[in-house]
Amino acid sequence: MTADAVGGVWTYAQTLVDALAPRGVRFTVAVTGPPPSTACARRLLAHAHLTLAHRPYRLEWMPEADLDVARTGGWLLDLAARVQPDIVHVNGYAHAGLPFGVPAIVVAHSCVCSWFTAVKEMSAPVEWRPYRARVAAGLQAAAAVVVPTRTMRAALEREHGYPDALIVPNGLPPRRRTTLRLTKSPLVLAAGRLWDEAKGLAILDAAAHGSPWPVYAAGDLQRPDGTLDAPRHMHALGALEPDAMQAWMDRASVFAHPARYEPFGLAPLEAARAGCALVLGDIPSLREIWGDAAVYADPTSAFQLREAIAALAGDAARRERLARAAARRAAEFTSERMGRQYDALYRQLVSGAPVTVRAGAASCA
Repeated sequence: MTADAVGGVWTYAQTLVDALAPRGVRFTVAVTGPPPSTACARRLLAHAHLTLAHRPYRLEWMPEADLDVARTGGWLLDLAARVQPDIVHVNGYAHAGLPFGVPAIVVAHSCVCSWFTAVKEMSAPVEWRPYRARVAAGLQAAAAVVVPTRTMRAALEREHGYPDALIVPNGLPPRRRTTLRLTKSPLVLAAGRLWDEAKGLAILDAAAHGSPWPVYAAGDLQRPDGTLDAPRHMHALGALEPDAMQAWMDRASVFAHPARYEPFGLAPLEAARAGCALVLGDIPSLREIWGDAAVYADPTSAFQLREAIAALAGDAARRERLARAAARRAAEFTSERMGRQYDALYRQLVSGAPVTVRAGAASCA
């Protein structure tokens, strides 16, 4: 399985390994881009019969990645020749068409083209044509394509002409401890990089000015070019290890995620399981997942975000109702369910049987 340690793909990969190990599935995880932290690598390697390999090649969605995409392909073919896998699971697109000699599945967590449509309200510029071509080729070559939401499936059809993706919602393992309501504090928590336009933290920073509750933001403050980003009105927590992030979610009464682009969103799922009421960007994917279990605001409007936060801060009964509704909704998205569906898909592909795994929509309908 390919992976990266840049964002949610690492959490997804870790969760899938955890879910499928008891079912006898053995993984070789091939990581490109920045290396995983020592703690993250150690946790993954706690599984018997798991192999972790890493190369510092640029990821396929990064600018000027063409040469490194080719290098990654050669490395993956060499790795596959040594490992002799039954399935190749690609958490991307470009490498699904390599001659592995076994079925390859693509899991579409996001794509640059749909990012441009959502965030910039324009088609990806001409310099992204090679990327677009690689995505289309990978989709067509894959034995199966998986997406986490109907929204992402529609994006693949709109941007790349691929309408046949299977929907398998992401999930998380059971929490290690239960949140006590008495531990909740009058604060708002967010997670992401301030410079990431898709996550909307810059707008949330503006909304924090005048907010009745303080807003705390967890996330790396360093931009890709090495410069530092510091919020003006939010309290910066920096990058947090998973246990520290869980502790902050346990404290927070409200979790804000004013995303403009979010094909699924693991952070709101974690926050809902910790008993937070959710304030989310009003976009189709988050509406699809959370329905009436969240408050929505225009992710481009600091005023709307501030008003949504203030309304929850001033209404404890409504805040409690929404937190309970979000927790019930989050309980539907389990790692056990996700693992069961991937296990069925893997087995169908290995046996040569027709692919029949149809997980339905993220609404669990």
